[in-house]
Formats: sequence, C-alpha cells, structure tokens
Amino acid sequence: MKLLLSDTPLTIHLKKENEIYIDLSQLKISNCIGCFGCWTKTPGKCVIRDDAVKVYPMIANSEKIIYVSHVKYGSYDTIMKTMLERAIPIQQAFIRIHNNETHHVQREVKNKDAVIIAYGELSQEEKDIFTRLISRNANNMSFSSYRILFVTKEELTSTVEQEVALW
Repeated sequence: MKLLLSDTPLTIHLKKENEIYIDLSQLKISNCIGCFGCWTKTPGKCVIRDDAVKVYPMIANSEKIIYVSHVKYGSYDTIMKTMLERAIPIQQAFIRIHNNETHHVQREVKNKDAVIIAYGELSQEEKDIFTRLISRNANNMSFSSYRILFVTKEELTSTVEQEVALW
C-alpha cells in the first residue's frame, strides 16, 4: 500500500487502487491520553474510538508513505503530531536493540520508504531541528529510507504531485 497522509487539504487524484490519500484535517482525532490501554487492555488497538483507529493500521501496512505537514517550532504541527502519537498501538511495550539503541518492538509494521514534505516559512534552525526529529523518528517508524523536502505553501501541491508520480 502507498499512503499519502496530509494535515491540509490537497487537490490530488491518485490513480491506482493501492494508493490512499488521507486528509487528517477532515477527521476527528483526539489526543492520546497516555493510558497505555493499547499495550495492556486491548493490545494493538487504541481504546479511544475516533477516526485515528482507521488511520494507524494504514500507516503500519504502507510500504511507501508521504507525510505532508506544516512545521511549527521545528516539529510537526498539531494535526500530524496528534495522529503520530495516536499510532502507538502499532508498537509493543517491549524493547529491542536497534543500531545500538533501545526502541520499541513493532507490531506487524512494514518497512517503508518515506518522504516527508515539510511546508511553511522556516528558518534554518527550524529546518535543522525538524531534520534531527525525522532522523530519530526513522528508527521508531520502520523507515527503510526517507527524504525530507522543505517547501513553501505555494510549492506544496506541485511537490506532492511530483512525489506521487515517483510511486
């Protein structure tokens, strides 16, 4: 599966059956409450019943993924960050050693090629912080490879179209 996950509406038409576009701004996604019910009470499933429970299995099953997120203070903006925090059920409570570091064991998560399209008017410092964040996330999000593209809001649609065409 190929997944395009965006925090803003995009005018994009995917052509193949295994290509999915999700506009997170149109979904009801509550904040993670840190109860760890997804690890203890209902392993692999969040106890909060909202739209996030439909999205995180798609993240786990994607082989190629494009994240489109506004960057604020060197991090994902609220909508994307909330969704990624709610994806914790795709990890287990158990720890493994990966590249000489401790990381959570993944729960049937496919390795994926990721493209992160970060948009906004960003300072070099914000770009550097975001780049370090993505590098750390790559270890926990089963990225086989990843690329970060920094664009303005005006360049966003054409950049997304170019990246989807590479699928």
